[in-house]
Amino acid sequence: MHPEIISICLFWFVTAFTPGPNNIVASYSGFNFGVIKTIPHILGVTLGFTALVISLVVGLINIFKLYPLIQEILKYLGTLFLLYLAFKISFSNSSNSSNSENPVKFIETFFFQFLNPKGVIVGIIVVSTYVELGENYLNYSIQVIILALLFSLTSITTWTLVGKFLRKFATNGKFIKYFNYAMSLLLLLSIITFYL
Repeated sequence: MHPEIISICLFWFVTAFTPGPNNIVASYSGFNFGVIKTIPHILGVTLGFTALVISLVVGLINIFKLYPLIQEILKYLGTLFLLYLAFKISFSNSSNSSNSENPVKFIETFFFQFLNPKGVIVGIIVVSTYVELGENYLNYSIQVIILALLFSLTSITTWTLVGKFLRKFATNGKFIKYFNYAMSLLLLLSIITFYL
């Protein structure tokens, strides 16, 4: 067992459950499309973020240290994708949203984890802080990866359920439209935090 397992869990909990692009989109999708249609987003985030952490453990972190420009480029690409997503969310068809197509797809969400500035920074912090080369490298790496998977899955599912719960209060199209605008605005605000 990692000697700082409690510290790792607290860090994963705080970073996973605080508002960010993945969580905001999960609430939007749960609200507008329900839990079942949000499963591709849940799986995309969970598996994509876990794949990111595995990549960092295997050596991507060293590439970022050698070439910080790559991380900057990823941040700008992630920003462009989030702007596109905020636009799609803001102008989604709210009148018949249960039958409309969810703009959030598994493959986009999976690969977005490698462009998500919050996720990349969190992954780099965890891997560089809690995984060190040596005799415990493999053991510590596996623990960090399993915790990344568990916290990612529980966080994104919780945010989806929050969106689904809020849907109970949506009694008219105007409320749904304003909810979508609010989610779009929160997504835009999360982009601003990447540059502060």
